[in-house]
Amino acid sequence: MAHGGAVVPVIVLLTLCTASALSSGGVAAGGNVGGRTEIWNVKENKEVQELGRYAVRERNRRAGGDELVFLCVVRAQSQVVSGFKYFLRIATTASGGQAVRRRSRCFDAVVLVKPWLGSRELLHFLPATSSLSRRR
Repeated sequence: MAHGGAVVPVIVLLTLCTASALSSGGVAAGGNVGGRTEIWNVKENKEVQELGRYAVRERNRRAGGDELVFLCVVRAQSQVVSGFKYFLRIATTASGGQAVRRRSRCFDAVVLVKPWLGSRELLHFLPATSSLSRRR
């Protein structure tokens, strides 16, 4: 039994890893592996606001007609996939016309970000529903 001395350090290491995962808010602490996480302080979050601007610009480029003007992201959730999927509720207004006559409208957008590739992709951009879209 030449490897018998390695069993104790392995058990100690596994115990420490498990304790670390539990104390850092993993599944046992209420997290949801692969599930969505609410992003708080959305209006102060520059990255989330920039993703909202990107979503509106990309939607305008694809639509090629009536342009929307980005106002702000009002709600956001993230999900770890092969990258990060952001579920955004975006307040917009129509471009053109007098500012008084423009009404704001909300849209639900999904943006996939792969930081290691430096890429982001608009997956969905639809009129808002009563709750943030559950589309995956």
